[in-house]
Amino acid sequence: MEFIDLRSDTVTMPTDEMRQAIAYAEVGDDVYQDDPTVNKLEKLAAEKVGKEAALFVPSGTFGNQLSIMTHTRRGNEVIVGRNNHIVVHEVGASAVIAGVQLRTLDTVNGVMSPKDVLKAIRSDDIHEPETGLICVENAHGCGAVVPLDILKEIKEIADSHSIPVHMDGARIFNAAASLGVDAKEIAACCDSVMFCLSKGLAAPAGSMVAGSKEFINKARKYRKLMGGGMRQIGILAAAGIIALEKMTDRLVEDHENAKYLAEELSKLPGVIVKKDRLDIDMVFFQMGEDIIKESLLIIKLYEKNIKINGIEDGEYRFVTHIGVSKEDIDYVINCIKELL
Repeated sequence: MEFIDLRSDTVTMPTDEMRQAIAYAEVGDDVYQDDPTVNKLEKLAAEKVGKEAALFVPSGTFGNQLSIMTHTRRGNEVIVGRNNHIVVHEVGASAVIAGVQLRTLDTVNGVMSPKDVLKAIRSDDIHEPETGLICVENAHGCGAVVPLDILKEIKEIADSHSIPVHMDGARIFNAAASLGVDAKEIAACCDSVMFCLSKGLAAPAGSMVAGSKEFINKARKYRKLMGGGMRQIGILAAAGIIALEKMTDRLVEDHENAKYLAEELSKLPGVIVKKDRLDIDMVFFQMGEDIIKESLLIIKLYEKNIKINGIEDGEYRFVTHIGVSKEDIDYVINCIKELL
């Protein structure tokens, strides 16, 4: 039996079609911009989110940090939610790469208050750093989706102060599926957007940064500076094309499976599911050590060919994806029942 991997939607494997495309991809040198497969992917990616241009980058963190570096000057301040990926999971890169400081705001299920954003914008004072960028995240890593009206209000505030907005849209297509809108509507609320091809879309690697032609031209040079000139990268771009053309529409299935998983978990004694953050493919829940020890749960499920992560901030997180079926979920629930 193969493993059922609930650790993340980054663990997806490329489809057979992707593997074929990788094997026979037409390639060139992307630094010279003559890799036809990369060029096709970048054109498709820009169209998908309604931007003028796009750039293929190695990872989501790379894309976010490249965008921050492209938008800002050293010494700028960036307004961002305190539990956004840029703050929590990107190794303090903004200080190292762009030389900026982060002004973190409280969020409710990943949502910054527009009033707090407005209040955080620095005045023209000799003692204060200049606000150079506002960063939002949708879908948010806490499992919730940020409503469009909030994003629009933040963008209006930013525009009125001539401050760009960057969106960490690693799971923007999950957000679009949850909100029932086209990804273009979400991306219209920002000046630049990063989205991943390897989170839920099954591509083996890579992310996209999209924005205006001027922004992408500048970002392309900084990508080279950061070591992101990847030469014959069409072999990965080929899988990315399939991810965007064929994998975004099936994310609804992952969301439905996540809701089913949440429903079944909530039936177990002592399990508290965070149902207010059940918008996408993630299920967060609490299960105390008095129910079962964390280390024991991880080990015993692994013995039953199930991979999970441990507790973070007091919660477990299970993530559904193309590699997790409803039958797999039933198996997982039965295994946990036996352990309890």
